[in-house]
Amino acid sequence: MSEEHLPNTNNHAAKKLIERYNAGERNFQEANLVQADLSGINLQGVDFSTAKLKRADLSGADLRNANLSGAVLQRADLRNANLTDADLSWADLGFADLTGADLTGATLNMTILFRARLSDVTMPDGSKR
Repeated sequence: MSEEHLPNTNNHAAKKLIERYNAGERNFQEANLVQADLSGINLQGVDFSTAKLKRADLSGADLRNANLSGAVLQRADLRNANLTDADLSWADLGFADLTGADLTGATLNMTILFRARLSDVTMPDGSKR
């Protein structure tokens, strides 16, 4: 990912996260990635538990097996994100856009989906919504 693709608002944090992830780190608990652009990035197995991802762009991101429990994803862009087998327990996805996202096998215990956009989403049981 090139630096010019990163947003002005939280590009430094996103750049550092990508560098650390590429070096093998997966634990980003409580990370502050508000408005970060992580679109199209492979983040398989990442631990974003209790991370702040409000208004983050995760469109097209590969978040298979990710731990997003307790994460704040309000108004996040998760269009076409792969969330297969991700843990979204207690996560706040209020007003998030999940259009086209794949939630196959995802854990949604106590997940807040208030006013979330769930068009053409593959649900945890494999059904389409």
